[in-house]
Amino acid sequence: MSEPAFEVDSRRAIYQHIAANPGVHFRELCEAFSYAQGTIQYHLKWLADAELIDVADDGKYTRYYAAAEFDDADQAVMNALRREYSRRVLAHLLADGPLSTQELSDRLDKAESTVSWHLSNLADADLVTKQREGRRVSYAVTDPDRVRYLYTIHRRSFTDRVVDRLLGLWDGY
Repeated sequence: MSEPAFEVDSRRAIYQHIAANPGVHFRELCEAFSYAQGTIQYHLKWLADAELIDVADDGKYTRYYAAAEFDDADQAVMNALRREYSRRVLAHLLADGPLSTQELSDRLDKAESTVSWHLSNLADADLVTKQREGRRVSYAVTDPDRVRYLYTIHRRSFTDRVVDRLLGLWDGY
């Protein structure tokens, strides 16, 4: 970190929070700091203009990453892992997949339509693949090693005990 870029304490703190919580979105930054929203917006724009952070849109949120640490595929995985039920869908698919929408619905205790919506978003991001076996459609994670690795490295920033229990075998990754 160059001195002029981080001479302002609030800018440095925001950058460090983004680096420690890749894929964090604006509201989470507002909750993490007592700064005014305008202050956070100003520093985010400054950091983006200085190419110190990357800005990614996941369709619902604008997410922030330390520059050059995540390629597009990593950002897609992190965007999904930042969403509670997408993260849980991925965890179940990794632990026990491939699974159907009905099986995931039962495991997550969510309506099939909700699970289907998450699966559709994950498929649009190329994170899951759909496999048809007769009338049964099941889903599997496209790149399980990438998802496991990113979850393991950044799991402390997710605070999801359900997924931690499902994927606890990754402690030694």
